[in-house]
Amino acid sequence: MNSDIGALVVITTVPDENLAVKIAESLLQQRVAACVHALPLGWSRYRWQGQIESAAEVTLLIKTTAKRYSDVEAAIKRLHPNDVPEIVALPISGGLPDYLNWILNETN
Repeated sequence: MNSDIGALVVITTVPDENLAVKIAESLLQQRVAACVHALPLGWSRYRWQGQIESAAEVTLLIKTTAKRYSDVEAAIKRLHPNDVPEIVALPISGGLPDYLNWILNETN
């Protein structure tokens, strides 16, 4: 159940489904992500440069490994329209061993 392969879930948000597909396809083509799951359009309220802002966003859950994280980050930054895109990596501390191994195999 422990993830000793350094599996991660990287979370990012994008303004629309078209960009979500573009980022997902790029990450998968580069083999830096095993899977990208897009959540339906939602909204965020946040503070930015002293103001409260609001935006419609699609959330992406990107399954990858710590070894490939910098490639995932670079691809998101290259394709994302925001100066400071949300990019948060969470370690996977446990999970189905076959699934975790699949993430590793798909990102090598």
